[in-house]
Amino acid sequence: VVGIRALGPSGGATGTGVVLSEDGYIITNFHVIEGASTAAVVLQDGSVYEALLVGGDAANDLAVLKIDVEGLTPAEFGDSSLLRVGDVALAIGNPLGEELAGTMTDGIVSAINRDVNVDGISMTLIQTTAALNSGNSGGALINIYGQVVGITNMKMSSRYSEATVEGLGFAIPTVTVKAVVEELIGQGFVAGRPTLGITVQTPTLDGWSAYT
Repeated sequence: VVGIRALGPSGGATGTGVVLSEDGYIITNFHVIEGASTAAVVLQDGSVYEALLVGGDAANDLAVLKIDVEGLTPAEFGDSSLLRVGDVALAIGNPLGEELAGTMTDGIVSAINRDVNVDGISMTLIQTTAALNSGNSGGALINIYGQVVGITNMKMSSRYSEATVEGLGFAIPTVTVKAVVEELIGQGFVAGRPTLGITVQTPTLDGWSAYT
């Protein structure tokens, strides 16, 4: 698990990433680096590497970064489809920034295949009681075998009161992560989504006859 620094026109942001490969591919959330002009990865030993964006997908809230380094220890990924409600779940990330880097919290899997609306986009996520906070985004949700089974991306908050909502964290399941990351590395984007293109033009009086 690594730290992510993103800097854009409106300021900086920090998050978490998961090492995918020995040669420097890193998985994080798309919203961590969205709008950033530069990004960097902070390793466990405190060393900082400039990161290049390989590809990102807002619909699945996933992005892949690449740093120029060899010899990293990649995470071991498990099969999220084998999870059951009540399984132990552990989250590792950088809540509230790098000062608390590598924080682990524990909980259980409280729901699987939970449909959650995120900024108008419907996502199917793992729900967990493991504590997540700002900065955990892009971190690892792991099972009792130390395998990554999800990429943490959000916690629920209340829009109706100022009361803190706890025990409602969510993660992107690895069955989704695997498919999306393979496409991002292969071509930089997720293909296969149909789009509709429409061009609108307001006719002038002189050109109205062309539209009748």
